[in-house]
Amino acid sequence: MESRVLLATTNGWSPAIPTRPKQGLATPILCTGFSCRRRGRAVPLRSRGSASRGQCAPLEAKGADKDSEVLVALNGEEEGKKRKGWIHFVGIGGSGLSALALLALKQGFEVSGSDIMWSIFMDELHEAGARLSIGHSASNMERNAGSGLPDVVVVSSAIPADNEEIVHAKLMDIPIYKRDDWLRKITDKYRVIAISGTHGKTTTAAMLSYVLGAMGDDLIAVVGANVPQFSGGNIISGSGPNFVLEADEYDSCFLGLSPYIAVVTNVEWDHVDIFEDEEAVQNIFRRFVRQIRTGGHLILCGDSAGAYALLNDSRQATVSCNVISTSTTLNHGYSITTYGLSSKNDWHASSITRNSQGGQDYVLYYKACQIACISLMLPGVHNVLNSLAVFATVAALVTDGHCVHETINSVRNHLSKFEGVSRRFELIGKVNGCQIYDDYAHHPTEVHAVLQAARQKFPSEPLWVVFQPHTFSRLAALVKDFATALSDADYVIITETYAAREINNLNASESHLATLIRGPSTEYIPRLEDVIDKLALKIPSNMDQDTIILTLGPGDVATVGPELLRRMQKDHKISDNGGLGESYS
Repeated sequence: MESRVLLATTNGWSPAIPTRPKQGLATPILCTGFSCRRRGRAVPLRSRGSASRGQCAPLEAKGADKDSEVLVALNGEEEGKKRKGWIHFVGIGGSGLSALALLALKQGFEVSGSDIMWSIFMDELHEAGARLSIGHSASNMERNAGSGLPDVVVVSSAIPADNEEIVHAKLMDIPIYKRDDWLRKITDKYRVIAISGTHGKTTTAAMLSYVLGAMGDDLIAVVGANVPQFSGGNIISGSGPNFVLEADEYDSCFLGLSPYIAVVTNVEWDHVDIFEDEEAVQNIFRRFVRQIRTGGHLILCGDSAGAYALLNDSRQATVSCNVISTSTTLNHGYSITTYGLSSKNDWHASSITRNSQGGQDYVLYYKACQIACISLMLPGVHNVLNSLAVFATVAALVTDGHCVHETINSVRNHLSKFEGVSRRFELIGKVNGCQIYDDYAHHPTEVHAVLQAARQKFPSEPLWVVFQPHTFSRLAALVKDFATALSDADYVIITETYAAREINNLNASESHLATLIRGPSTEYIPRLEDVIDKLALKIPSNMDQDTIILTLGPGDVATVGPELLRRMQKDHKISDNGGLGESYS
């Protein structure tokens, strides 16, 4: 039986008696001082200074807001003392707000919401009982019987102030929260573990939440994408006290948080419509890490120049690995841990190799101490970094560094079973020697990372990429970097930009991007329907070798893979087993 590690809970559940896990791929712990000294006991993960051993009390909450007494306090102590309210979400179809709406539903609130078009995130909200409207109107804020008004309106960062529903809410004196203010309210009573960074925060938050849940923690989690291994789609609706949250820098949204642990995966220039340069991004992350609670932790990727620049103070240089601990506490009152591929980091990986699952194995180190061999199902060096963030974060939750052995083994075991996140190198299907994948990548660094992962998993197969730029501002600012990243493919199709919230007043040119790409054959095909036609005709001529097709971008390019798969199944009606191709859409 695998070791069961009880995380912080509030229900008084006693720790299970663990047995030693089979070593399997793991190497024995090489540092004798690292092994657990309390044989036969699980390792509770609790905050330092908690009220009792084996149970983690939430950190002391700030004073409650006075302006919305109709809402129930969301921690267990207060639940039931006030009625559950009605929350209306404007812009409910986005990944961030849909997750918060689903969490509110799971916690017993009445939920309604609106957006300008239907999204995949709204499917689960509809099934869970949310009242959803397409288009914005004051009538969306009425019950079917026309009685009453919402107690609170929560607004996406993308919604303008003159939105009809916002104007109506103001007229009716309904409290209005932007997403950052709402996050502050609903997380204030919990121990927040905020996963931030320009790239990788979705997968890291999902990976950490999956591992903590599998280890027995009754956590709350909000992730910005569907996680197939979550029963709640993109949320986990436990009782806390741990609250894992994907913390978004867009519109300074994460400044509403006061995290106990803040993870920074990297810092680069993105959201160029909001941040004029990389220094502006750096400044917003500096403000974010200053909000870490006293006695908390900053965990960052030391390989990222932007993230490492957040360390303004010198750190103690220590190579002792007898006890896993953070390096130092700064004047701000939080501790710092770094992770990365370089051995200068506290947690680092070496000997990264491709494994039989198409993922990768590596050797995990803490400082100079070899800890274990790790196996992941996910390809790409970026996922090695994501997993290192998970090890560092879970270790920060352990009070006694001498008893971390059981915990690290448990994290290792559960990480090996993590299957990934929707729209992150997601297999759409296979047919006729063709494999179709989809990924959310929309920044040059992300495009490079996913192409690198594809090359790792398929070292000899032709790699065809359909890239839909996301926002004109990003394309205009980073066009040369996009061209460099896409040059790793064998064949590239550039589509019309998914404008999202913008109009093209920057002379951003998709065709110009196509001309800048050196190496692969490249075409500019604006319409997605024409892209599907082109691929459907082109693929049969490459039957002598499997072809990997990868669609990239947050927009409706995600429809290309499933439609292409259906077209190929209909046209060819063959697969390796003589029937239709396998579909994973």
